[in-house]
Amino acid sequence: MQIIGYVFIIIAFARLLAEGFERLGYPGFLGEITAGMVLSAILVNMPRDQMELLAELGLFFLMISAGLEVTPEELHYAGRLTLPLYVITYAVMFLVTLPFTGWTVSSDNIISAAILSIASAPIVLRLKRFFGDEFLHVALSYAVISEIFGLFIVYMVIRFHESPGEYRPIMSSILKDLAFVGVLLYANYLIGIKQKVKIIRFLRRLRSDEAVFGLFMVFSTSLAFISEEIGMHFSIGGFLAGLMMHSDLIGTKQYDRLTTILSGVTYGIFAPIFFAWRGLNFETELSFVVVEFFVTIYVVRLLLSTLIVRKVDIPTSIVRGAGIASFGVLGLLIGEIGFVSGVLSEHMYAMSSLASVLGIFTSATLGRVVNHYKAGKPSSSI
Repeated sequence: MQIIGYVFIIIAFARLLAEGFERLGYPGFLGEITAGMVLSAILVNMPRDQMELLAELGLFFLMISAGLEVTPEELHYAGRLTLPLYVITYAVMFLVTLPFTGWTVSSDNIISAAILSIASAPIVLRLKRFFGDEFLHVALSYAVISEIFGLFIVYMVIRFHESPGEYRPIMSSILKDLAFVGVLLYANYLIGIKQKVKIIRFLRRLRSDEAVFGLFMVFSTSLAFISEEIGMHFSIGGFLAGLMMHSDLIGTKQYDRLTTILSGVTYGIFAPIFFAWRGLNFETELSFVVVEFFVTIYVVRLLLSTLIVRKVDIPTSIVRGAGIASFGVLGLLIGEIGFVSGVLSEHMYAMSSLASVLGIFTSATLGRVVNHYKAGKPSSSI
């Protein structure tokens, strides 16, 4: 069978299970991951290199979509709240992993803590009715920040692993990354002040939505290429492109034209392939230690998040905490990168991967339970 045949099978089965999960009240991407797990035992002759390329395109489009969800101003405002929360969460997750690595500090702890500190934007959106608009931006910003830092951490560990003791090139690379992001955001700020009207007028002259989408893809792929060349993950360039092309800069109408096509391409084609590919590559082991690891990690993280983002009533505080503690699919990718690169052991890769999947299910279920509880109260209000 040619690659196109495998693509059709994966997309069709992934979307079928996604619909089933949606009807059960869970995010559809959980069904797409499950589809990948099921198909892993069936599509044994699949050309994996070609499918991996398509899955990477899925990640690229998902990160663009994440960037389009927030504006630089919102990320800056919410980042002042979420960055300290991420630092605290990462530090606690690092400490909690120590008993499971024999109380030895290694790259296993560093990368596992990055995986276990991530939040899932789809779960946050699923639970947004509990948050309010202000906290929704905080929760989404946490998800974005945790994903970017997770990718950054695993690539920094890989660089240290490949060049032990050579700190000058690594520091130089970090400075290049920071300069790249800083220059882009500052340029975006200046353009938004001086050239906003010209940009909107130019985009209005384009007769088709496809032309707007084409120009945006040239811009986003250029940033992705530069990101890859300076040592960052290519998907960060896609996120920055989405962050810069916000509605405040290009106008609401052009923003809607762009997101309409992007949403169809992302969630209709590439996102199902990405999530299914994560399921196809899912590695884990079932033992008492693995269960103990997940229960410990989830309880500690849920309690920590709930205390930090608490509100007056306990149910809303719990759901807010569950949104922040929802782990994320990108953790599976980070674990895969670390394992393939030799900086994450097979044991910790398996345990962190299972914790990521179970954390997503648990947070979504907890949100449904609390939602049912509050809906059943006569005076319930959020």
